[in-house]
Amino acid sequence: MKRILLFLSLWLLAVAALAKDYREIDWLELMPPEEIALLEKLQASIDHEGTGPAVQFDSAKTVDRMDGVEGKLVGYIVPISVSPQNEILEFFLVPYFGACIHVPPPPPNQIIHVKPDKPLPMVDIWDPYWVEGTLRIRQVENAMAKSSYAIDPVRVVPYQ
Repeated sequence: MKRILLFLSLWLLAVAALAKDYREIDWLELMPPEEIALLEKLQASIDHEGTGPAVQFDSAKTVDRMDGVEGKLVGYIVPISVSPQNEILEFFLVPYFGACIHVPPPPPNQIIHVKPDKPLPMVDIWDPYWVEGTLRIRQVENAMAKSSYAIDPVRVVPYQ
């Protein structure tokens, strides 16, 4: 009887861990306040007629208190490593559709590197997804972009 109770207790703990209600992280939480102020100032000076060069805001500054936060972010998947079976091995999570594909990319503190434990089936990359897990300050750079954060993912699910 004790074994059954022990097994049920462990099973309930495992289910509770999987059903964890992660707090939603806003993308702006990943930028230091002075960076947000600078971005707002830059946006006010953008030439919306399309005659000037694209403005690139290339800040890699992070927010220390966000390191280790367990949470979830909604964003778009940009595959950066795909298996021969067309599964996603590694990707960037970005705040808006088309980021990293179009120039300029978002600043590094608005790009999150994700390397799932298991490959993900190729997804509809034009749809948003939740990524749940532990946020880390970790710089990753490749030919496509560089990121200032990574997330140790627990789940990747479609946004609803």
